[in-house]
Amino acid sequence: MAKKKIQDNDWFYSLLRPWVDFNTRRSYRRFEVHGSEKLPKDGAMIFGINHTNTLMDALVVLATSHRKKVFMARGDIFANPKVAKILRFLRILPLFRIRNGVAAVKNNTDSMEKAVDVVHDKVGLYLFPEGRHRTKHSLLQLSKGIFHIAMDSNREFGESQPVFLVPVGIEYGDYFRFRSTCMVNFGEPINVTDFIKNSTEENEAVLMNQLRSMLSERITKLITFIPDDDDYDASWEIVKMKNEKRVGGLYNKMLRNRTTVEKIQQYRTDQPEESKNLFAKVLEFAQNRVKNKISVTSTAKKRPLLNALWKFLLAVIGLPYFLASTVVNAIVWVPTMIIKSKLKDPAWGNTVCFACKLLLRPLVFIGGTIALFCTLPWYWALGGLVLLFFSYDFWYDYQELCRRMISDIRWAFKTKLRKEYGSLELNKLF
Repeated sequence: MAKKKIQDNDWFYSLLRPWVDFNTRRSYRRFEVHGSEKLPKDGAMIFGINHTNTLMDALVVLATSHRKKVFMARGDIFANPKVAKILRFLRILPLFRIRNGVAAVKNNTDSMEKAVDVVHDKVGLYLFPEGRHRTKHSLLQLSKGIFHIAMDSNREFGESQPVFLVPVGIEYGDYFRFRSTCMVNFGEPINVTDFIKNSTEENEAVLMNQLRSMLSERITKLITFIPDDDDYDASWEIVKMKNEKRVGGLYNKMLRNRTTVEKIQQYRTDQPEESKNLFAKVLEFAQNRVKNKISVTSTAKKRPLLNALWKFLLAVIGLPYFLASTVVNAIVWVPTMIIKSKLKDPAWGNTVCFACKLLLRPLVFIGGTIALFCTLPWYWALGGLVLLFFSYDFWYDYQELCRRMISDIRWAFKTKLRKEYGSLELNKLF
């Protein structure tokens, strides 16, 4: 009997997958997928994705479609045999790096062969070639593993089916707040088979570097990309203040962000001294804004008190539901808060929120269903069940509403800070 492949069907995985995808999408107030129409109708596909938000990056990509997917992750997390077994069940293959030791890198031969086999079976193979996550709108140099797999695949079966490298960009509204926004953006694929066939270059290392440059460039076009230099923080602060409003959806907001970044880069080139002075003022303003606990969303409000008023009315109306949600979901949010407080890397916060909700919310729903139908008429119990279903998402959204309301009030009364913001004249410059 042939050994089961990682990409083969598994009834238990198929049973869990819809629940995981549903919870992933519900982890964001707004979840958008763009560019799916660019994916080749036929051929082997290897996806290269930017890596900014730990495990959530894989989960949001998984939730973009019902297609079968296999991921590759850094090899050191497979050290524990039990963990390795779970990761294999989740359709994750190890990819070792030289930092894991020479002995570990030798295991790559088996992983690479399995990866090529996944691609051969027309199952999407998904990698994060930066090698590690960073909560930045930038991109590290891509590692060579993904290009080795692409070239090995093309060498093995490129004559019978083309091999594609597909760039994927993920953009979050906030890396650290649960129930923010998320956009997954698929770019124009690179036909590796045609590229190699039409190239006059025979040196494999040179070909891989060319593919690396192409994939890197295409990923940067799918996100708000800001060069990771000394002016990154100031540039990102300007982009946030300029384009905080979400008119037209996440994709259009990303395009506006990119336009602002281009104008900033041009300003740096044309007026280097003036730009240094401006960036210093922007960073000083950002420091004062954070110190006064004012959200960047408030700086976009022309009438912050009016905005705070309607948020206050919503908060009053929703207070009873929030209090009830707090009580019934305590079994979820209490462990979440405890675990998050012990994290060394806050970027893992959203992953912890997701995991606790995924594992513990069913207990809340089952217990609540039993309690409702045992104590109330069925029609009231049914209504209560609907409220229970949305209660945890509402719990987070209510807190965000209150946070922004308080921020708007603070911004309305910080006259000096508002004058400081006005003196930046960002709308005139960018």
